[in-house]
Amino acid sequence: MDRILQPLKDYVLADKENYQGVVDERFKALAEQFSRLQHARTEQGGAALVIYFQGQKVLDIYTGKKSENEAWQEDTMSLCYSTGKGVLATLAHILASQGLIDYDRPVADYWPEFAQQAKDKITLAHMLSHQSGLFDIRNIIDDAAEMANWPQMLERIAAAKPRFKVATDAAYQPLTFGWQVGGALEKATGQSLQSLMQQYLVQPLELDGAYFGVPAQELPRVARPIFPTQSSSQVKVKKTVARKPNLMERALIWSGQSPQDFQDGMIPKGMKNFSFFSNQCLQAVIPSANGVFTARSLAKVYAMLANHGSWQGETYISTENFQRLSQVQYTRRDRIMPLPMHWRLGYHRILSLGKASQGFGHMGFNGSGAWCDPERNLSFA
Repeated sequence: MDRILQPLKDYVLADKENYQGVVDERFKALAEQFSRLQHARTEQGGAALVIYFQGQKVLDIYTGKKSENEAWQEDTMSLCYSTGKGVLATLAHILASQGLIDYDRPVADYWPEFAQQAKDKITLAHMLSHQSGLFDIRNIIDDAAEMANWPQMLERIAAAKPRFKVATDAAYQPLTFGWQVGGALEKATGQSLQSLMQQYLVQPLELDGAYFGVPAQELPRVARPIFPTQSSSQVKVKKTVARKPNLMERALIWSGQSPQDFQDGMIPKGMKNFSFFSNQCLQAVIPSANGVFTARSLAKVYAMLANHGSWQGETYISTENFQRLSQVQYTRRDRIMPLPMHWRLGYHRILSLGKASQGFGHMGFNGSGAWCDPERNLSFA
């Protein structure tokens, strides 16, 4: 019972003013909620929250610790895992609006090697909406460490065989999404993904921290994991009590989906010896899973999306392309995720907001996420 009640007690007693930054009075209650939630779990690190409303930044706050010995700062960057997929998709839409790549043209037209294994009909739109059939990571590499080798991973994706015929199903691509979309963008433009990010997203929007592959000099800005200490009684419980299925495993069992598909998409071999937080991995280009951002940068990217692809008088995404990217492409249950994700072109619905919301974004592991609602011109990260 104490294990159930203690988190509630911690929240009730938590400090509602335990944050730094700027808050519009209309969002004061939200800042206090953020403070309480974070203060109740201080031993787990820190966090930042930024909100744009109707083109204005109305909340920009942070709290907690960046590492064991450092406080979170206003320019702290976080490893955001799958949240980066939405940023990569946004870059694709900007390039499509510039006429540098076409949603419906076969990717093999830009990337001839990609035509292997009957992939000659797969388009950028199929990749963005998770309908390419290329979700399998476990069987295309021998060890997770290979994911840090960008050129090799493009070769593996080009040679991979889809697990289903294109556009006949949707399967979330936890890791392969980045090599598919990022590879297509590189082949279509002849530029590196990092160069495209800087030229078409980071510099125009004046982002203060957004990377697929962190430069060595920026590594000190990245938040690092803080692991809570365990008492001997907690360790003993773990040794003596049989492990029960976790929430995702129970959901897969309940939904009747294939645990093998889930494993093949989510868990490459050798993950026990692989850390996304190693300096080597942080500096690698793994767009599906190792994007590093400030909350400010993510919120501003989505503020541009909330404003229908425009920002401060500049149009980054054409009206036609914005209408298309925001339309749901697939409504049935996903093959990897045990529920309908309502995939758009690179984004999904936020499940906690229900079906009524027309907003979209992308969530990531470990509490990261970014979202926008174009109807209200609202975004957060």
